[in-house]
Amino acid sequence: MEGSSANAVIQLRDSIHKSGFSTQDYSDATMMRFLIARSMEVPKAAKMFVQWKKWRDATVPKGLIAESEVEDELKAKKIFLQGISIKQLPVMIVMANRHFHSKDQVQFKKFIVHLLDKVIASGCKGKEIGNEKWIAIVDLQQISYKNVDPRGLITAFQFLQNYYPERLGKCFILNMPWFFVSIWRMISRFVDTATLKNILIVSSEEEKRIMIEEVGEEVLPIEYGGKAKFIVLQDVVLPHLHG
Repeated sequence: MEGSSANAVIQLRDSIHKSGFSTQDYSDATMMRFLIARSMEVPKAAKMFVQWKKWRDATVPKGLIAESEVEDELKAKKIFLQGISIKQLPVMIVMANRHFHSKDQVQFKKFIVHLLDKVIASGCKGKEIGNEKWIAIVDLQQISYKNVDPRGLITAFQFLQNYYPERLGKCFILNMPWFFVSIWRMISRFVDTATLKNILIVSSEEEKRIMIEEVGEEVLPIEYGGKAKFIVLQDVVLPHLHG
């Protein structure tokens, strides 16, 4: 870590401590994620960390969201966890045509946390470093208006931006139908610039080639030009994550 970055981390830890919160259990890599998310501005990064810590303690008091708490969302089998990409990032796939607006928003929000925590854990080797990212593939093939959930998408992006800063390595959106274009324009207003720059709407063979190269054929399903099969999220068993 360069001198200026190391100094910023020290200042951030000191600022957070003055707010009454400890950073003892969090690595410098974790501190850097919050700093980068707030353009290296220590006061803003400290505020973001404190807000995240309060949210995390209230939302995930046991340290994880168990499958039993999100059974209805898991039954849809709409999320797949494919393994590790060529660039050593976990690969998650969302089949949007299997998603429907949730009547239980509390469970839906827990599901987002369960999902993102598991994706992160799948990219760790027993202990979290703090700077792990992942790749998301969102497939909009065969979606209809009944699958469109702007509120759910906005909630997911807000969680990602506020509570999982600098975690998204890349997001590829596939098979976007014409009627979803205007919906995406509306949703993207709620997505910050840092997140938007990591989102690629795949609409050409060249963009598909880029996706295949970044993900890798070994983990990409056959349907997308790879060699793998879909692996449902709940079928992936991970060891307990330490740290």
